[in-house]
Amino acid sequence: MSKDKTCLVCKKSSNETPVTKFYYQKSEFYICPQHIPVLIHNPQELIGLLPDADKLEKG
Repeated sequence: MSKDKTCLVCKKSSNETPVTKFYYQKSEFYICPQHIPVLIHNPQELIGLLPDADKLEKG
């Protein structure tokens, strides 16, 4: 995991857009407001970006 404060989906930095920190599997990640719905409603789209995203249930 990168220590940069960048959205895990679009890779925009906190200098370009607001980002929110969240914790998952003892690690911290950042996501921008545009992609929070992906995390909530379509976590399967995070496969390859977030560890074990395939195990997350749709919200």
